[in-house]
Amino acid sequence: MAGMKSKLAAARRSVVGQAVLVVLGVALLAACSWIDVPMYPVPMTLQSFAVLLVGFVYGPWLGLVTVLAWLGATALGLPLLSGGAAGLTPFTGRTAGYIAAFPIVAWLAGHLSRRHGGFVRLGVIGIIGHAVLLAMGVAWLAQSIGWAKAWQFGAQPFLAGMLVKSLLAALGARLAGK
Repeated sequence: MAGMKSKLAAARRSVVGQAVLVVLGVALLAACSWIDVPMYPVPMTLQSFAVLLVGFVYGPWLGLVTVLAWLGATALGLPLLSGGAAGLTPFTGRTAGYIAAFPIVAWLAGHLSRRHGGFVRLGVIGIIGHAVLLAMGVAWLAQSIGWAKAWQFGAQPFLAGMLVKSLLAALGARLAGK
């Protein structure tokens, strides 16, 4: 693990290393977006797992830049979101609140885990990140389907997965040397 940690630290110090990490992070985010369980109105994906992992491993600023690059590439037309969604439509549709939360969650995960990265702490930070994600997602979704249905379809089905993805991101970060 110490070798992985020093390699990541070295990569974060150079512009070329940072660019490589951003490209790798965008690839991870896209791959985790394509692993989905189609549900209505919000699909279940591994996006939040990847957002947390990128934040944990890259830190707040490189994690934020990576998530923004992923979303920027999507806005420009690359099919990098769940179901191959691309363009500006996902940023105004029913899942826009969740999408808007991704950069915030990446930064928050990176910031809160900067000094102490134990498994339990990372798991708790992951749950906090998911709470922010669900709050923003449900708030946006409620504007189109009402609060009760937004909670029923935009939060409740994701609570167990939220815990599992938080713990998996914590484990992934620990394995990456965090």
